Amino acid sequence: MNKQQIFLSAGGLVLLVLLYFFGNTIPPVSTEKQASTPQKAASGASADVLASARHDLTTDQSEKITQLENSVVRGNVKEQQIGVYNQLARYWQDSVGRPYIGVYYLGEAAKLENSEKSLNFAARLMFNQVMAGGDPSAVTWVAKNAKVLYEKVLQLNPSDDSAKIELGACYLFGGISEMPMEGIGKIKEVLTRDSSNMYAELMLGLADIKSQQYDKAIVRLERVAKYEPHNIQALFNLAETYERKGDKANAVKWYRLVQNHVEIPAAKQEIEERINSLK
Repeated sequence: MNKQQIFLSAGGLVLLVLLYFFGNTIPPVSTEKQASTPQKAASGASADVLASARHDLTTDQSEKITQLENSVVRGNVKEQQIGVYNQLARYWQDSVGRPYIGVYYLGEAAKLENSEKSLNFAARLMFNQVMAGGDPSAVTWVAKNAKVLYEKVLQLNPSDDSAKIELGACYLFGGISEMPMEGIGKIKEVLTRDSSNMYAELMLGLADIKSQQYDKAIVRLERVAKYEPHNIQALFNLAETYERKGDKANAVKWYRLVQNHVEIPAAKQEIEERINSLK
């Protein structure tokens, strides 16, 4: 089972096909640079992001959230609090429409449960939010929360390479460090130990795109495509990278391959329009 979502820009040029294959969700990467001082920008971000989100609530929404927050009574407080956090997560996600706040509360519940499964689940949802981008302060805030969860996962299971790769990606794409090599190092550690780990290779390719090192990105992504020919994330990012380089022939080639893997008619049509624009 998989889900595909399409986000089209107003101009119709930017198409993001996000695939959820039980977790790995990696949209095409923006080359926009993070704030030059991410740590300073994130100072007090937790309180600021939550306060800002609450400020935008309607009266009914604010009352509902306050009611949930105050619903823990005597007894098994831990289990009650986990339940409240999960309810808050659903409410922020479904009723308020703020998924990044929702995943924060899932993370708080996971910390209390302290199981590898729950921590990984919440961390992965946060990771998806980071990779999808958005408001820089919110992305950094989510990335910092994901970092905490991934570190807890790795304490429980140091051999979880996916967690280590995604932790590194949070450094790279979440603006939580002024030194990108810190994130790259975590990913390269996995790839050095296991050269067949295409998830690590893919993530390094995305990092190359972000830093506009397109030739390096192409080498990495073509290697992923060779070993995983149905990896649409690699295929789409390859197509976009060739387009950014001005190599229209190769861009069309890879967009055609993407088109063959996409089932949604609107997505196929958008890709066709992009291909036609390159001819």
